[in-house]
Amino acid sequence: MSAPGKSWRGPGAALAALVGACAVCCAGPLLAVLGGIGAAGLLGSLWVPALLTVVAIAAVGILVALRKRRRASCRVAQAGPVDLDLPTLGHDLRHH
Repeated sequence: MSAPGKSWRGPGAALAALVGACAVCCAGPLLAVLGGIGAAGLLGSLWVPALLTVVAIAAVGILVALRKRRRASCRVAQAGPVDLDLPTLGHDLRHH
């Protein structure tokens, strides 16, 4: 317990003045940091959907390309005889 007759008004007022001075001094930098975080959040909220749109368009393009590639590899040419050209040599080997 405190001694009788001792008042806490003086130290309490000094402490309140120090807290007030600290709040006034640090308010600008704290608001700047919070504003920077807000600006970064705003850019992120605009950038992420744009990035997701680019990724979605790329994924659709890849799927279309793969589908065309599969269709092209599964096509069967017309059945029938195929002419295979034999390579020609500069001279005929039968005369030797």
